[in-house]
Amino acid sequence: MTPVSRYAASSRWLHWITVLLLLAIIPLGIWIAFFEPADENFKMRLYNLHESLGVLVFVLVLVRVVNRHLNPPPPLPIEMPGWMRMAAHANHIALYAMLLLMPLTGFLATNAWGFPLSWFGVLPIPSPLGKNEEIAKALSFLHGCGAIAIGVLIVAHLAGVVHHVMIRRDGVLRRML
Repeated sequence: MTPVSRYAASSRWLHWITVLLLLAIIPLGIWIAFFEPADENFKMRLYNLHESLGVLVFVLVLVRVVNRHLNPPPPLPIEMPGWMRMAAHANHIALYAMLLLMPLTGFLATNAWGFPLSWFGVLPIPSPLGKNEEIAKALSFLHGCGAIAIGVLIVAHLAGVVHHVMIRRDGVLRRML
């Protein structure tokens, strides 16, 4: 078995900070979508928290893209089949894309519904769209589809982790620890 090298410390930190943010954003999104609070003020605070964390993820992922360019990932084990390498690469690209698209579609949908975003209630973020219900519906639909897609990608990513830890036992997880 080929020894496994690790990601740069900056890559590992950015990865795990993103994970922590997603552990907050995803339940908030589910709560808002399926268990909408009756108290309007509380609901608006949940939306603001979800959206503000989304902006944070967007910026963090942009930093991750630059960091990945400056600190390329370590090579995968030589014993890993080509199709598995391609699947891992495709999943990473899709995750990065969705982690950028989800905050964008959510932010634009919110703007199109007529709700400006004030980042954590402190910093107003200019609204690039005016209120437009048709655009809002389309963007909300895309955001919902993106939520499903990112959920599938995360499950596939975690399934890959489990496969590498439990079945292949090739040390791939240690690259990110």
